[in-house]
Amino acid sequence: MPTMLANPTFILLGCAVILLLLLVVSFASRPRVFSQYLRAMTGIRVTPREIRRIFKQRGRTGVRELFLELLIREDLREDGVAHPDGKASRPIAFEVDAARKQ
Repeated sequence: MPTMLANPTFILLGCAVILLLLLVVSFASRPRVFSQYLRAMTGIRVTPREIRRIFKQRGRTGVRELFLELLIREDLREDGVAHPDGKASRPIAFEVDAARKQ
C-alpha cells in the first residue's frame, strides 16, 4: 500500500485534481470578488447574485454595461451633471501625482 501512494502517476493525478478544484473555486467566486472590488473602489454595493444573474442573461458585455451604468449613476449622484465649460470639481490627475510623490 505505501508503494502505491509513492507512485508518480498517483502523485500527478492528485496534483491535477487539486488544481482542478482550485480552478472551479476561482470561477465560482468571481461574482463575489467583483462585488467586493466594486464596493471597495467605488462604494457601489451590488450582490454576487445580481452579477451572476446579469452574466447568465447578457454575458460578459452585460456585466460590463452594468458596471458602467452603476459608475455613471454614482458619479451623477455625487457630482451632478458635468458641463464642458465648467471647471472640474476634483482634479484627479493632481491627486494621483501627489500620492505618487509621497
